[in-house]
Amino acid sequence: MRLLLVEDDNHVAAALSAVLARHGFSVTHARNGDEALQALLPDKGAPFGVVLLDLGLPDQDGFEVCGRIRKLTKTPVIMVTARSDVRSRIHGLNLGADDYVVKPYDPMELLARIHAVSRRTVVADTPPGGEEPATEGPVPPLRLGQLAIELLTRQVSVADTVVSLTRKEFDLLALLAQRPGVVFRREQIISEVWRTSWEGTGRTLEVHIASLRSKLRMPALIETVRGVGYRLVAPADR
Repeated sequence: MRLLLVEDDNHVAAALSAVLARHGFSVTHARNGDEALQALLPDKGAPFGVVLLDLGLPDQDGFEVCGRIRKLTKTPVIMVTARSDVRSRIHGLNLGADDYVVKPYDPMELLARIHAVSRRTVVADTPPGGEEPATEGPVPPLRLGQLAIELLTRQVSVADTVVSLTRKEFDLLALLAQRPGVVFRREQIISEVWRTSWEGTGRTLEVHIASLRSKLRMPALIETVRGVGYRLVAPADR
């Protein structure tokens, strides 16, 4: 996989590039926002699988770069930064980042997150307003054991029995199911499903999780990761 690393610190970039290369990635290093945006232009060769984006860039703020990347491509963006406050994380996710990793981090965790976002995201370098790539046949449902989730019709079934979910319950389940085994932070779930900040919404999330466990009759399907958030446990993980 080709990977674009946007990092102004050459020492950090060299160390991370070496780790990524050992795990089969072809890394292109951009030292600032302009270099990153130039590298993502359609005429620069094969598309990147993932962009690792530092926020503290010398020429422009990383949040601004993320917004501009989203106008160029659907390539997954993982923000990798020392900014650990909740507001920055929520802001980054709302701008279109697919994940947010706080420095310092374990390299193996970063690798796992790269693989997770690349699995669930189809990279399409068509600019907004352009012609979308053609698809053949219906979009297959997400299947996890006896659980089936139809993303287009928003229908959920367990053992071929349809389960009635509210709009937010479906959105929450679909979010977790697209990345089984990956822990979603509470703040990230609130941002993506409710399109708001964590403040005052935590109890709502807990209620929806409890309702999903009850309606699906699969209480072990959604695991609480204490102090962090939730993850969907695929049958193979049990």
